[in-house]
Amino acid sequence: MNLLIYKTTEELKQDLADYIIKVAEMSIEEKGCFNFVLTGGSSPKALYQYLGTTCQHRIEWEKVYFFFGDERNVPSNDENYNGLMAKKALLDPLNIKEDHIFYVNTTLSPEDAATAYKKSIDNHFKGGQIEFDLVLLGMGDDGHTASIFPFTDIVTNQKATVASVYVEKLNTHRISLTARLINQADHVVFLVFGENKAEALKHVIDDEDKDFKTYPSQLINPTDGKLTWFVDQAATSLLK
Repeated sequence: MNLLIYKTTEELKQDLADYIIKVAEMSIEEKGCFNFVLTGGSSPKALYQYLGTTCQHRIEWEKVYFFFGDERNVPSNDENYNGLMAKKALLDPLNIKEDHIFYVNTTLSPEDAATAYKKSIDNHFKGGQIEFDLVLLGMGDDGHTASIFPFTDIVTNQKATVASVYVEKLNTHRISLTARLINQADHVVFLVFGENKAEALKHVIDDEDKDFKTYPSQLINPTDGKLTWFVDQAATSLLK
């Protein structure tokens, strides 16, 4: 694990963009494409806007395929749909072709949406093992990542797949990559900032005795890939 700590979110954003660009360049050089899993929520919006403007000429975007680590069970035109935020902030400004974007079809039931999403990913990887080049993750102040929330059944899901999960405290379903599927990636990156994340980050990183059900982000540990945390000083205030 590599922990990178920044004084400001602006410095964090720029360094993380450079990291993404470096991995993209290596992936495109090695195999002709870059399979990039995006995270949702509000935290990555500034990063996406930066990639879509300042960095728009630094990547061969026509060779990038975009996926989503999780999705909310809302219509695709709902402001809470992760794909819509990414579309506005990153994908539309870069004129990414629709067949290079893997959205979750939330017109289906959560279970069917998860099954359909896994099938579309399998087709992209031609039935072989799914190994994303880079998975970008956030972390909630409760220690969840993607839609792997504390004390939900997806925490104990041992399959490398896409699953639906009911999140009781939010009274809603989500669709999410499982931890095992995320851990098959070549690079996994956490983007975490803010004082409200400090308590969870302390447990996720410092606790020797892991409690995956309480802090699901502890599940993320790439099998053969690299794990890097990009965090600001406020989020690390309680670390040893």
